[in-house]
Amino acid sequence: MRTITAQAYDDLLLTRRPLLDLRAPVEFARGAVPGAASLPLMTDEERAQVGARYKAEGQDAAVALGHALVSGSVRRQRLEAWCAWADAHPDGAMYCFRGGLRSQTAQAWLAETGRELPLVEGGYKALRRHLIDRLERCTRALRPIVIGGRTGTAKTTLIERVPRSVDLEGLANHRGSAFGRRVGGQPTPVDFENALALRLMRLAQQGDQPIAVEDESRNVGRLSVPPSLLERMGSAPIALVEMPLAFRVDVTLNAYIIGACDEHIAAYGVTDGFARFADQLRDSLTRIRKRLGGQRHDEVSKQLEVALAQHRRDGDTDAHRIWIERLLVEYYDPMYDYQLEKKLDRVAFRGTLEAVHDWVTEHTQASVNGDRERP
Repeated sequence: MRTITAQAYDDLLLTRRPLLDLRAPVEFARGAVPGAASLPLMTDEERAQVGARYKAEGQDAAVALGHALVSGSVRRQRLEAWCAWADAHPDGAMYCFRGGLRSQTAQAWLAETGRELPLVEGGYKALRRHLIDRLERCTRALRPIVIGGRTGTAKTTLIERVPRSVDLEGLANHRGSAFGRRVGGQPTPVDFENALALRLMRLAQQGDQPIAVEDESRNVGRLSVPPSLLERMGSAPIALVEMPLAFRVDVTLNAYIIGACDEHIAAYGVTDGFARFADQLRDSLTRIRKRLGGQRHDEVSKQLEVALAQHRRDGDTDAHRIWIERLLVEYYDPMYDYQLEKKLDRVAFRGTLEAVHDWVTEHTQASVNGDRERP
């Protein structure tokens, strides 16, 4: 039976080879290789029964129970699903947790149908360890350029336009502030780390040029940026985006109001979606009540309710500009300016959004041989 050894892990991951995850749903939910498909050999309940039998009576008894649970029509249905996946992904491979009985069983059953899929030696546990190692190794070699700027300067949009960049907020499915939650929630910490590791591996494969990354705090929502990456970012040059307040209000309105409302409506329908969107805004404002101060929080809350009523009634979002501008000027700007004071010596360039984009693009595309200036 064919296996993919540890020496081939990089090729397996970097070529985006299709992967079939045979672990139980609860295992897959904790973390998986980015892009892997979940078609488990056993359900969560079946896995629990087999595990209990293993502890009580040993491996042979557990294996026998597993075969009894996944037999007859159950075996046929799961094998049909694997066959369909194998036919759609003839270059695919599969893994279970340690590359043991589950993947060997699936491989043998598929072989009986004339289909041969290699299994990953060491399984998900080994792949996860490999990704953690690559994350640390790539981070140590990283030469980041940090994109800074006040809230609403479209830093995330800039990151998306720079080919050699890491979009931490995109990987975390979060806009990076108290108001930053997105539909679908955030990935697990393991999935976030795995996706980040794979992104850094792919960038490293392309060369050792600098990489753009948005200025982030320790956390993006409930997810933590790896300490090694934070350390590299903490000594990196900063490209500072400076845009007028009116532009920043527009950007914030489009992302946090119009875009967020559209996401909720697409996911939950018009009525329920708007209600969820409105409740999320209220909850986000409550999260910063202490730092805003009670009186100011109450005032902004009233402005938010007026804006939501107008928004719900006739689709007009203009009233949101009032409380958005107030929060930018009175809350977010003072916080950002305080933090910026500590790192002014690292500001290598400052300018408009387009000027910073051009500067960052030039420096992240610098020749490996050094024929262009490096930051």
